[in-house]
Amino acid sequence: MRFGKTLVSLALVVALFSGPAAWAVQPDEVLKDPALEARARNLSAELRCMVCQNQSIDDSNADLARDLRVLVRDRLTAGDTDAQVLDYVVSRYGEFVLLKPRFNLRNALLWSVPAVLLLAGGWFLFVSARRRERPSTVELTAAESDALEKLLRDGE
Repeated sequence: MRFGKTLVSLALVVALFSGPAAWAVQPDEVLKDPALEARARNLSAELRCMVCQNQSIDDSNADLARDLRVLVRDRLTAGDTDAQVLDYVVSRYGEFVLLKPRFNLRNALLWSVPAVLLLAGGWFLFVSARRRERPSTVELTAAESDALEKLLRDGE
C-alpha cells in the first residue's frame, strides 16, 4: 500500500513539472481575434527569448519575452504580415532572435568552413605523405655481393 501512495505522489509531481510551457502567455496578452492570436502564437514559437536563449518567446516567462510577444501582437493588429513582423523583429534584434535562422550566404559559409578545412587538412596530409622521401635501395657491388654470399654460407 505504501508503494502505491509513493507511486501516485511521484506521478503527481511529474505531472506538475512536465506541464506545457505555453502557460507563459498571460491572459492580458491574448488577442480577441482567434485568427490573429493563432498567427501571433505561430510567430512567437519562431522567435528566441534573448534571456533564456533556448526557449521561444511563447514558452518564456522573462520580461523581454513578454515585451516581444506584445510587440508581435501590436504589429499584427496594425496589419503587418507574418513576414513583415519577423523582418521588423530581426531588424531590431538581429538574426539571432530567430530559432531557425534564415538560409543566406553567411550561414552557408558558417556551416561549410569546417568541412572545407577538414577536407583541406586531409588533402595536405595525403600530399605530404606521398612526397615524403622513401629510402632508396642501393645496389651492392660485385665484391659486396660475394662477401654477403660467403657470410651466409659460412653461417649455415
